[in-house]
Amino acid sequence: MASLTHQRCFNHASREAVARCPSCRKFYCRECVTEHDDRLICAACLAKQNNPAAKPARRFAAAIQTAQFLVGLLVLWLFFFRLGQDLLALPTSFHEDTLWHVHWSSNKPADK
Repeated sequence: MASLTHQRCFNHASREAVARCPSCRKFYCRECVTEHDDRLICAACLAKQNNPAAKPARRFAAAIQTAQFLVGLLVLWLFFFRLGQDLLALPTSFHEDTLWHVHWSSNKPADK
C-alpha cells in the first residue's frame, strides 16, 4: 500500500493527504473526507452510496451487458454453424484434393 506521507489530495494538489477513500482508492485531505459508518469516505463516493436512483441503474446496466453477451454468443454460433454447413456442402473431390487436378488436366492443350 502506498504511504500517506508522500501523497497529495486528489482535489487540492497543494495539500497533504490524510486518508484514502476505501471505495475509489484516491487520497484526500481533511476537508475532502467525512466519517460515515465508522470509516472515512470521500464526498463523491458518499453521494453515490446514498443515491437510491443509482442502484436500479446498475442492475439495468448489468442486464443489458448480459443480453449483449448472449446475443454475441448467438451471432458467433450462427456464423460458425453456417461456415460448417458451407464446408459440408463442398464436393468430396474438393476435400480429397482431386478437384484442382481434374480442372487443370482438362484445360491443358493437347501435345503434338
